[in-house]
Parts: sequence; structure tokens; C-alpha cells
Amino acid sequence: MSDHQTAPGGSPFDAFNLDSRIRAGIVDAGYTIPTPIQEQAIPFVLEGRDVLGLAMTGTGKTAAFMLPILQRLTRGPLRRPRVLIVAPTRELAEQINETAAVLGRHTKIRSAAIYGGVGKGPQVAAIKRGTEILVACPGRLLDHIGAGDIDLSTIEVLVLDEADRMLDMGFLPDIKRILRYVPNREQTMLFSATMPADIRGLADAILRDPETVQVDVIAPAKTVSHALYPVPETLKSKLLHAMLEETRTSRVLVFTRTKHRAKRLAADLDKRGYRVAALQGNMTQNRRQEAMNGFKGGKYDILVATDIAARGIDVSEISHVVNYDMPDTVDAYTHRIGRTGRAAATGQAVTFAVQDDETMVRDIERVLGKPIERRRMEGFDYGAFAPESQRPAPKKSVYRSRSFHGAERGGLPAQRR
Repeated sequence: MSDHQTAPGGSPFDAFNLDSRIRAGIVDAGYTIPTPIQEQAIPFVLEGRDVLGLAMTGTGKTAAFMLPILQRLTRGPLRRPRVLIVAPTRELAEQINETAAVLGRHTKIRSAAIYGGVGKGPQVAAIKRGTEILVACPGRLLDHIGAGDIDLSTIEVLVLDEADRMLDMGFLPDIKRILRYVPNREQTMLFSATMPADIRGLADAILRDPETVQVDVIAPAKTVSHALYPVPETLKSKLLHAMLEETRTSRVLVFTRTKHRAKRLAADLDKRGYRVAALQGNMTQNRRQEAMNGFKGGKYDILVATDIAARGIDVSEISHVVNYDMPDTVDAYTHRIGRTGRAAATGQAVTFAVQDDETMVRDIERVLGKPIERRRMEGFDYGAFAPESQRPAPKKSVYRSRSFHGAERGGLPAQRR
């Protein structure tokens, strides 16, 4: 029993009056206390209301819609598609599918993940065997519809998850096409971390008198500490090596701006003996899944990823997120660091900043509502190998120390092979 597990007499989840088989799945999943998004959303979803959910990654939103969906499916026909969940990436689709499998383990409810990059055969077979929940990426779903593999006329519930990311990836035309194939749906949910105008327009178009539930839309988890390490571009890899040597970590997720840099940095860390994998868009689906599963299962301690490739990572033991490259937007920063500090655990977000990053640093600080602590790594030679133009600048730069501290030191550096 977890330290936070309620005594055998009951669980906080009991208040939702879920089927006993689903409550058993909640125990299997290790859930103990509903997160704020779950507390707010589950009652509305159980009532059959349309829901607009504003929540960032790591807030427990998948279970917020999956638990009441499973409750719905315990009544009514089986072995036909009744729920369609649309997600932007293969990794997120697989994560949602796994959540459905764990929470619904003690029921007869089946789910299937539908995404590109792998053969259609196993997906078609799963559909023909009969499944109640389809978790799909837009492109491959439309392929199956066009081939006559899937009939969505029996769909009762539609969920659009991470809708802002789907629009960023250009999926809005596909979503509009998919909507035409689910004319008989009774309930629609849209979840998004942000609410730009196009998402608001989509929500207005597809949701009927929705309940809005909102949890920390922009502000990162309060359990995450933030630190900025001003460093010349040429010294980033050396600083990362030094940090991994000196800092107590469990799992470490490192973000880079490009696929090429993710691949190159992972190869460099591998040569240095770290248990590391890369996750970037040019990899085959099998290799991506192996990297994800290896990181989740402990085969790898470090995962070097790009933003889109990392979407859907759900690993509770991530102690550090390192922004090797500054993200392009404040939203991207929020999504990245949402991978740590989950479920009330503490985490650290470390960002390497060059002089050109000053504007983005100020934007992030405005969202956080406070300055990010500037740190220096004790004993690290910041002047070595750096061109004169990239050496620490005078005041009014991100290089200026407001409160420099040495990196945290501990007894357990990242594990090596």
C-alpha cells in the first residue's frame, strides 16, 4: 500500500460510484487520490455532459475522461466501436491505450490503438475482433475509414486530446473530416493545454453547452523547481556531462531543438557509458517504441528527445528535465517540464541559456510570476573553448548572476552501464 493509499475501508475514488471492476483497475494503476482535473471532470463526464478541459500534460487528464468512459461501457453492447479518442502522436495514442487497458483490466472492455508508422494488419485484426474504444491518430484513422476497415457510425463518445498540438501539426482539416463520420455521437470532449482562437472556435463548433474544467493551463506544476544555467553554445555538452556526473538523478529527460542534435547528443552520452536513448521523428515506430519502453522500464536512465517526439511520455520517475536548447515558445517550456514533478512528486527543470535566449527567458519568467534562479556549476570552466563573442556578457544579460549557486551535489550520479 502506498503511503498515500486510503485505508481498506474506502478510497477517495469511491465518491464517483464507479463499477467495482473499474475500482479494481484504479488500484492496479496505483491511483490513490484524484487529481484536480479528475475531481472536476469525472462527475460531468459521468452525467454525459460535453466537456472542455484545459489542462497541461501530467495533470491526470487521461484518467479524467477514461474512468467515466469505462463506466459508460459497462452498460450497453460490447464488441463494436462506441468511443473514439483522437490524439496527435503515436506515443500519446499508445499511452492512452495502455491507460484504458490497465483501468479496464477487470472488465471485458477492449481498446485498440490506431496510428501510422506500423503495419495496418494487426490494427485491422483488432478492429475485426471487436473493440469498444478506438484511440487513433488522424491520418491513419482516415486511411482505415477510406479502406472500409472502420465504421464509426456507432460511436457514442468523441474525445479530442491535446487539441492544440493537433492544430499545431496541421491536423485541423483531418479533424473536420473525422467529425463527419461520427454523426451519432452523444457526448464530445475536447482537452487542450492552451486556448488560442482556433481552439476556441473548434470548441464552439463541436461542443454543446459544455462544462469547462480548468487546471493550471499555463503555470507549471508547483512541485517543479526551475534553474537557468547561462552557458555558451559551445560548452553545452560539457556542462551536461559535468552536471550528470555531479547531480543526484533518477530518470533524466533532455530536450533538443532538432532531430539531428538529439541523435548526436544521445550518441555522445552513449560513448561516455550512460544508459541513453534518443527519441526523434526520423526513427521507425518500432525504434521509437523501444526507446520509450526502455526509458519507462529502466533500461535507459536518459532520454534525449525533440518536442513532438516526446509528446505522450508518461514516466513518473523523471527527476530532471534538461532544456539543452531553449524551447521556441512558453507553451513548449510548460509541456516539457510537465514531464517531471508529477502527482505531487518533486522535480527539477534545468535550462541551458545562451545570450540569444534572453527574450524567451523573460517570457517564461512572466508566466512563472517570478525570476528563474541563475546558477553556475562549481568547478566548471565557463571560459574554456568559448569564442570571445560567446563568453559571459556584462550585466543586463541572462548571464548576469542574480543568485548563482553551484549545482546540487549528491551521491548518485546518473547510472552508467
